[in-house]
Amino acid sequence: MLEIPESSILSRQLSETIKGKTVKNVYANKSPHKFAFYNGDPALYQELLKGKKIGTAKPRGGMVEIEAEDIRILLSDGAVAHFFREGEKLPEKHQLHIEFEDGSSLVCSVQMYGGLWVFREGTLDNEYYNAAKDKPSPLERSFDEKYFMKMMEEAKQTMSLKALLATEQRIPGLGNGVLQDILFNAGLNPKDKLKQLTGKEKKELFRSLKATLAEMTEEGGRDTEKDLFGKPGGYKTLMSSKSYKYPCHKCKGEIRKEAYMGGSVYYCQLCQPHKET
Repeated sequence: MLEIPESSILSRQLSETIKGKTVKNVYANKSPHKFAFYNGDPALYQELLKGKKIGTAKPRGGMVEIEAEDIRILLSDGAVAHFFREGEKLPEKHQLHIEFEDGSSLVCSVQMYGGLWVFREGTLDNEYYNAAKDKPSPLERSFDEKYFMKMMEEAKQTMSLKALLATEQRIPGLGNGVLQDILFNAGLNPKDKLKQLTGKEKKELFRSLKATLAEMTEEGGRDTEKDLFGKPGGYKTLMSSKSYKYPCHKCKGEIRKEAYMGGSVYYCQLCQPHKET
């Protein structure tokens, strides 16, 4: 799923790969998917995009926004985008296929759920999109310690650290995937309550958040996700479905996987002891 590192990498790759190309044809909803979401009637995407020249792609939290003159293409965190050169075999099933005049294609498929929105600039009213445009990214300098501390002060103090970081769009694009390593690197348990943190631990959480996301992005995204060309990211996750069956790389202790708040959390019992309430 697209989170902050992957949306940054995908945006850069799209800008390098399809910028300047002209749209020839658009095929939307060819393979109906119950949880593929479109903006209005997907049959109108051809009319909106045909003949438009692709511009820059930008990360929007866990989304990617692609400019096409006065039109925007917005891919949400469940939409998997792949680029195909002219002559390469395309997948039979997909939810959005944008064909360019040079014969290359951008093909998007939805995994569990995902948005594939095409709209005129300034017309989409989506809370996740709006939040991502309005709030700074942790990859930006404006997301500083003062901003983060204020965010924590305004949050309900009884909520868990997972809830703090990954719900209510406090930090757009920071989801259940990247938070695992952020908390591990900070030595904090995902179930710990915000009110239980010391001032030093809050500072360490901020440091870990910035540093971990920067490293994930610099390494080309997480190894649990794939880029525009189907290649896994170079960042090796410490706490994920790929690593939890192995000992903790720090202490060699057991990594736990537990269901929590509608998803799985991974943590080391020794490096991230749960604070008693």
